[in-house]
Parts: sequence; structure tokens; C-alpha cells
Amino acid sequence: MLALRPLLSQARLSRTAGSFHTGAACCAAKVAVVLSGCGVYDGTEIHEASAILVHLSRGGAQVRMFAPDVAQMHVIDHGKGQPAEGESRNVLSESARIARGSISDLGHLDVSNHDAVIFPGGFGAAKNLSTFAVDGKDCEVNKDVERVLKDFHKAGKPIGLCCISPVLAARVLGKVEVTVGHEEEEGGKWPYAGTVQAIRALGAKHCVKDVTETHVDQKNKVVTAPAFMCDTQLHLIFDGIGAMVRDVLRLSGK
Repeated sequence: MLALRPLLSQARLSRTAGSFHTGAACCAAKVAVVLSGCGVYDGTEIHEASAILVHLSRGGAQVRMFAPDVAQMHVIDHGKGQPAEGESRNVLSESARIARGSISDLGHLDVSNHDAVIFPGGFGAAKNLSTFAVDGKDCEVNKDVERVLKDFHKAGKPIGLCCISPVLAARVLGKVEVTVGHEEEEGGKWPYAGTVQAIRALGAKHCVKDVTETHVDQKNKVVTAPAFMCDTQLHLIFDGIGAMVRDVLRLSGK
């Protein structure tokens, strides 16, 4: 335990500083990644977050991670697939697990310090960053998530979203083009295809794409990818997220 103390102290300092995870020189794109907890059913989808970070690193980006300092909607026992009664967790603290401690309160995210922002999916986007999981098209969006989306959109800086998180752009920005994959379940391959109807009800346009593809709304600089909206092999989801990251970096001009 004594040997771990310097590491734990370093992690606390790293979290406080909110420093960039650097992949290249100072001229690299500075990308904010917004997390919603840790775990697919009540937070960020960990494979999606990891894939985003790997592709950003490969693309030479400097990354800084953020999450809102709020309580999760609920806690899911991922082994049982059921709510864990009596448990409560904080979104920022849980997200720090993915960020290896280096994370900042989303309230501190300033668009002027970043070239792009990316939102991984996972049910946390629909439960903690918004109330979409409960309220559908009538959902409310966390005030800092709404501010960040509007600020990056107004500044003409690219916004990347994958899996269920495109609903955030549809709710906040309205008339944007996004994809969550296919529009029919196709025997369970696209189990969340019903999301398309909510996206249209929010005034956004849905564009059909396969899991390895992205949709780029050139006018609004919104880049979306299906990711785990598709029940398929992990490497295909990884490839689709890579395409999203490359498009985001391209649009950032870095």
C-alpha cells in the first residue's frame, strides 16, 4: 500500500490539473471528449471511449476529458443487468476511471481552448447527459452539455457523436443530419432502430449508414457513427469509430 501512495497522489494531481493527453506537438488538434460515467448500461460505453482515445492518439491529437459533476440516474449491476437498489454514483467520479484520473468538470470546458469535441455513446448519454432514456423526444439535456454543443456549433468547430449520443445533437441543434445506423431492426442486428423516429421528431434528418461508416453533416460540422447501435463484431465498431475520429480531425483543420 505504501508503494501505491505516490501513484495515487499523482492521479489526484492529474485530475485537478485536467491536463491534456498529448499525442503530438503543440500544433496538434486539441479535442475534448465528454464522458457520462463508466459502463454501458448506466454510463459511457467503455469500448467506444477506448476506441475514440486510441484513434485520437494515432491521429496525433491532444485530448482532454470532461464529465458533468452530477449523480447518475441510477446504478446498474452489469452482471445481472438490473438496477442496484440503494446505490448512488457520481458521473464525474465514475468517468475518472476511464480517464485514468485526468478529467475535469464539464462546467470548465471552454470552446476557445479546443478545436473539436467528441461524445462517446453508452446509456449514460441517454440517462446522465440527458433524459432521453425516459422521455424520448421530450427529453431534457444537461445544461453544460447543451452549452457545449451550442458553443462548438456556433464557433463552427466539429462535433463527433457515436452510438446513442447523436440524439443530443438532434435535441439541442435541431435541423442537423445524423446517423444511428439502419432504420429497421433487421432481425436484431440493429436493436435500437426505433431511435430514428425520435430523431426525426426532434427535427433532425436521419441518414442510413453501416457500422463502419460515418455521416458528415458538412454544413453543421456534425460527424456521427452507429457504433454499438449495431449488434456486430467489435473490430467493425472500432473501425467505424476510427472513421468518425478521422472526419472530426479533418474538419478541425489540424
